[in-house]
Amino acid sequence: MNLADFARAVFALALTLGLMGLCAAALRRFGPDALARFGASKKERRLAIVETLVLDPSRRLVLVSCDGRERLLLLGEGRLLDAPAGAERA
Repeated sequence: MNLADFARAVFALALTLGLMGLCAAALRRFGPDALARFGASKKERRLAIVETLVLDPSRRLVLVSCDGRERLLLLGEGRLLDAPAGAERA
């Protein structure tokens, strides 16, 4: 292996690592969902998390909207209890 081959290998390695670093910086800048914005699906999503509230380390309240209806979910302790948002239970 002569000096020209060694220099070419070092240059190729530096170029490859530079391109990988540039891609990582671009993903950090534009966010992890940058690729999803270029997807073919442009329709509106049916499911959305409106708000969350942490009650304690093991439980959380989540307000979820689906097809214009909101549901209040209590998550935690391996169980799921739900009620329509705005509904009162006795």
